[in-house]
Parts: sequence; structure tokens; C-alpha cells
Amino acid sequence: MKTMTSETETIITWIEAAPVDKFSIEGGACIKHNDEQIAIFNFTSRGEWYATQNLCPHKKEMALSRGMIGDKAGEPKVVCPFHKKQFSLKSGECMDDSKCDHIKTYPVKVENGMVFVGVPA
Repeated sequence: MKTMTSETETIITWIEAAPVDKFSIEGGACIKHNDEQIAIFNFTSRGEWYATQNLCPHKKEMALSRGMIGDKAGEPKVVCPFHKKQFSLKSGECMDDSKCDHIKTYPVKVENGMVFVGVPA
């Protein structure tokens, strides 16, 4: 299924990640799509799902899916388990300082008990 996003005019394809019950409450998991690892977060207390690249931009390790999630002034975030940098789960922006690289984010939707991630077509 392909969708055109209105914000960026980018055509995306929805890929099936896994059933909802395969994701931890208040935590992350990782899927592989082509050559990329995507971290998917079940932010249960907010009733929201997020997806980002799994690659830590600092250590270049596949670790963000193992990071802690929370919020900073209401903005949902993930904290890298290696260097404790905070990234917005909405925008991918580094929330610590301007010198920190941002991370990629992906749209997520849940339909019929299945989690889908939107990737560029």
C-alpha cells in the first residue's frame, strides 16, 4: 500500500512490522527492512507508536531500540543506551545540543492488531 504524505509530498510504502503483542509495553524493538534497521517504540502510556533509525549517530551501533523512552517537556524521546543523548521520537531532533546529529523518523500506524511502518517508496 502506498500513501503520499501531505507534509513532505513523499510517497511512502507501508510495510508490515509485527503484531502489536510482539512489542514491549513502554519499550522498543527492531525490525530489518532491506539493509536498514528500524526501531519501533510502543509508548503505551501516551497511546502512541513511533519509529526511528536504529543506528546511534554517535557510536554507530544498532542500539536505539534498546534505549529508554520518556518525555522532555511533553516531547516524546528516546535516550541512547550508549551516550545518553536524547532524540525526539517525533522529529528525530537531538534534544541535547545542536552539535548532535539528528536521527531519521518514520510514520507508524496500527491496523487490525498489526504494526506498520511507512518507508520511502
